[in-house]
Amino acid sequence: MLIALTVSSQNSVDEDPEILQNTINYHIVEAQNAIEHYKYYQAQKKLDDALDLANKIDYKKSIGVIYAAKGQLYLIIDKPEDAIKSLNKAIEVQRIINDNENLGKSYKIFGDVYYSKKNYYLALDQYTAAKSKFQEEGLNDRLADLLLCEGKIYVALKNNRKARVLFEQSIALSRKLDLSKTLSNGLISHADVYYELGDNDKALFLALEGVQIAKTNNYSEILDDAYLTISKIYESKENFKSSNEYLKAHIKLSDSIISVKRANLSPDMQVKFLMNDQSESIKRQAEDLKKAKDDKDLSTLISILSVALITILSLLTLSLYKNNNIRLKTNNMLHKKNGELIIAKEKAELASKTKANFLSTVTHELRTPLYAVTGLSNMLLDEDPKPEQIQHLKSLKFSGDYLLTFINDILQINKIEANKVDIEPEPFNLKKKINNIVLALNNSAIDNNIKIHFEYDNDLPENFIADQLKISQILINLIGNSIKFTKDGDIWIRVYKINQEGGIYTLRFEVEDNGIGITQEKQEHMFESFSQGSIQINRKYGGTGLGLSIVKGLIEILKGKIYLKSELGKGSTFYFEIPLEYTKEQEKEAIEKKTNYLKKVDELDLSNIKILVVEDNKINQMITKKILTKMQLSCDIVDNGEEAVDMIKTNKYDIILMDIHMPGISGIEATKIVRTFDKELTIFALTAVTIEDKMQEFDEAGFTDIIPKPFKQEEFEKKLFNALTKSKTATA
Repeated sequence: MLIALTVSSQNSVDEDPEILQNTINYHIVEAQNAIEHYKYYQAQKKLDDALDLANKIDYKKSIGVIYAAKGQLYLIIDKPEDAIKSLNKAIEVQRIINDNENLGKSYKIFGDVYYSKKNYYLALDQYTAAKSKFQEEGLNDRLADLLLCEGKIYVALKNNRKARVLFEQSIALSRKLDLSKTLSNGLISHADVYYELGDNDKALFLALEGVQIAKTNNYSEILDDAYLTISKIYESKENFKSSNEYLKAHIKLSDSIISVKRANLSPDMQVKFLMNDQSESIKRQAEDLKKAKDDKDLSTLISILSVALITILSLLTLSLYKNNNIRLKTNNMLHKKNGELIIAKEKAELASKTKANFLSTVTHELRTPLYAVTGLSNMLLDEDPKPEQIQHLKSLKFSGDYLLTFINDILQINKIEANKVDIEPEPFNLKKKINNIVLALNNSAIDNNIKIHFEYDNDLPENFIADQLKISQILINLIGNSIKFTKDGDIWIRVYKINQEGGIYTLRFEVEDNGIGITQEKQEHMFESFSQGSIQINRKYGGTGLGLSIVKGLIEILKGKIYLKSELGKGSTFYFEIPLEYTKEQEKEAIEKKTNYLKKVDELDLSNIKILVVEDNKINQMITKKILTKMQLSCDIVDNGEEAVDMIKTNKYDIILMDIHMPGISGIEATKIVRTFDKELTIFALTAVTIEDKMQEFDEAGFTDIIPKPFKQEEFEKKLFNALTKSKTATA
């Protein structure tokens, strides 16, 4: 009697919904802990047990939560399709019972799955749905993590400005709610954005704060990403020792995390999990069989079926174990090869970065002496040289201009390879643009006895929105090449439509000539940097061998492709296809007239104009002073930033011409100091660096404008004239 009462009591406990619900919750919590410690199969077992119990009592809310958790687990172990199936089940249940809080979590995980599959816009849709649910329920802690995920999407889409705003919102919310993990992750991601935007100091500050939080809380995966980010920042700041130390720390931690994950994802673990599962199944069947022995009608049949089932399961388990042993060996070999490939890739990337930095530094340094070469040759040509000297001076000027073109080509190649070339679309008339290019190059064509033919499809509209400067540069390079390698012949330029989708036209541009042609062997390398037909062709026709490489890079930036057809001795045809957007908007007419600014300066009262030249190079001092004297302007000259600041404090100047690289404090630092006591003074940066590389830094320092070296005298005079005119208007 007592035994029967005990059994009855036990059954009622097992069937009690409240106790079952507590057990389900306990399994879910244990599963989450197992995931955090990379024990994925243990987590899967806990979730399966929880799902069985939830189905037993038909508790919809827990069923939805468990399917969402299984979706997250499948995402972690790289089974996105299984994750999608599980999440669809979760969302279906949660919609029916209006469980908005957990529905938002499911949408968030769905977004993570699409992010892993690089379906970024689908991921954003899921994040938007999740955000709506979190806002309805007032779940600000969930919003902070969601903003962080959205920011990472925009980083992947190369929209760093939008990403920065989202990261700032996530960080602010995380600080307010004391969400250390989201805060640490957000700071590291924010640092990555500032690194891409070129602000290394801000990036380093954010990354180090994120590392401190990750170390304190032992967030190993965030710490792993942080070490790599800091390594990149230090490399960009040319602190290679610190960069190498953080890179080593990243590799060590990354290997440790991968090892732990692999141990929990190994085939041996899978077999162990399966065998344990099958053992439990066999035990249950044995118990059922034992009970069935009391039933005379089915005992024999059940015994036979049970033995057969156990035998089949044993054979399947043994087969799976052997197969997985083979897979384990293969995976180990693949991991080893993958590690070697990663190291080789990192070495190649470092070599490429080093090459780019070296070329950038060398070319920047060359621009400073070129300022002296071009400046002196121009001045000497303007000073009535002897007839026998004119040709020598023109040759000197030509050599300087050629070298400057070569340097600019190298800098542009570097920018294209580093993805630092921005697209600037604007309305323009395509037919008119190409006509202007033909007119500009026609004199060179006439010199080679070439006739240029231009054919524009009559059914093709003329007005488009695109980056017309890049299209011009592409056509000038290709037509210029044809002129260079053709004598006594013809060049045909053709433009026509090959496809149209709405307002987007895919156009084909062809540049055909009947010049010397290119061999099949040389065609394979024509679009590589420093590549020409041969050394003899290089000597005979000149050129840097960079033009076609630049053309290919620009066309790819415009989302197009370029092709080449050529036959030696018969000519070549270069053709490329790019998408252009049709517009009804007319091109704004730009009226450009060459102005004699020296003559206009005469109209100003220059008696009280004071200019300070800050330049440490004696030759450059002399050239700048000569140009100013020619403009009837007097100037003071100092050769360092400290003295410049003192002179500006004790004298009233109208314009400052500030060199950037000087002994002591730089021109940038000197300008920052000046701006602390004079916000209105006109300060021009005289610099040999490319404007795009330092534009943000120049703006923050407070420069009025930039004059790049070596500058064209007319451009120099124009900027001074405009500054003097504004000064006169302001004082009038």
